[in-house]
Amino acid sequence: MPGFPLLLDVTGRRVLVVGAGAVGARRARALVEAGADVLVVAPEVADALPVDGVRVERRRFGAGDVEGAWLVFACTDDPAVNAAVAAECEARRIFCVRADLAQGGSARTPAVARRDGLTIAVSGGDDPRRATVLRDAISVALDVGDLPSRPVRPAARGGSVAIVGGGPGDPELITVRGRRLVASADVLVVDRLAPRALLDDLPASVEVIDCGKSAHRHNLTQDEINAVLVDRALAGKRVVRLKGGDPFVFGRGGEELLACVEAGVPVTVVPGLSSALAGPAAVGIPLTHRGLAADFTVVSGHLDPGRPSAEGVDWPGLAAHAGTLVLLMAMDRLDRIAAELIAHGRAASTPAAVVHRATLPQQRVVRAPLDRIADVARDAGIAAPAVVVIGEVVDVLGAAALGDGGTAPA
Repeated sequence: MPGFPLLLDVTGRRVLVVGAGAVGARRARALVEAGADVLVVAPEVADALPVDGVRVERRRFGAGDVEGAWLVFACTDDPAVNAAVAAECEARRIFCVRADLAQGGSARTPAVARRDGLTIAVSGGDDPRRATVLRDAISVALDVGDLPSRPVRPAARGGSVAIVGGGPGDPELITVRGRRLVASADVLVVDRLAPRALLDDLPASVEVIDCGKSAHRHNLTQDEINAVLVDRALAGKRVVRLKGGDPFVFGRGGEELLACVEAGVPVTVVPGLSSALAGPAAVGIPLTHRGLAADFTVVSGHLDPGRPSAEGVDWPGLAAHAGTLVLLMAMDRLDRIAAELIAHGRAASTPAAVVHRATLPQQRVVRAPLDRIADVARDAGIAAPAVVVIGEVVDVLGAAALGDGGTAPA
């Protein structure tokens, strides 16, 4: 239909819906939400009606029902009734939408999406399925930030900081909210392990500040990062602090949040999928499994395992615990950690795995008993970033395990 598109203000205006099945009920609810004075005429009424704001008259349609209506919907399952409704509307110069035959009416109902004050209406040329498919694609693009939903604004007062967990590395594993915030950022402060593929889609106007933090190199200290977040936000910028994994799992997100709060900067935290969970799952290792492991513990391996437990990690306690053990930042000390666990009672034959660059094209995994896992990983050339899993769950799925990247179990 080569019609003229427009939005109608139906607030307080009478709209007639003829028919009260699933389609009629859906139209009535949407019209009430738009503020219309809705009258439904139908001999039988669906369970979805009545609702507040809808007047229902249980009877057949009469020619005089369209009198005084600004808009009419013919939604019965009888084409003859719908045609009669449309004819009455045509005679009285009232726009009518026919649910059964779009061409038989003088108006169309588009597929609609609403986001942040926007209304997106899609007409599919009288093909509702085509319109719905396009509407849904636009909705997804808005949700993930592939389409802008807000106008670009100049720097002004009211800056903010969003501390966003980017997930384990694959850019498709960031949350919808996190992706949307990245797309709307004025300043992006990014870590080495964040999903950097997202940077490729940013406009040239976005300031990207690379922290580059790794085990042996820091482009910026934590205090400098905190200062950058606060400084840019106080200058009126929308700042996104994009991290790998989850901001509050060994990510120092708490320190950054406190710095913003102390400076009076509005700050929000968007959780992310931690590599402690994603890494094992990506290669078919369940951290818990009925009858085998009822819990798991996530531990940072960056501290010397030779320290007393009061100064670091309680390795003796972890060795005695039967649950799954997940180590992050442990590759430099994996041999010493394994020896410490074995010395305190964890069996040397306990299955273990190292997952390197989980969820990314470079993903690899090696598996070996606990007493050999460090040597096997070293011989395979696997280093950080990696997730280490120790426990019977490593081998529980057997041949169903995923993503070994060509590296066979030892």
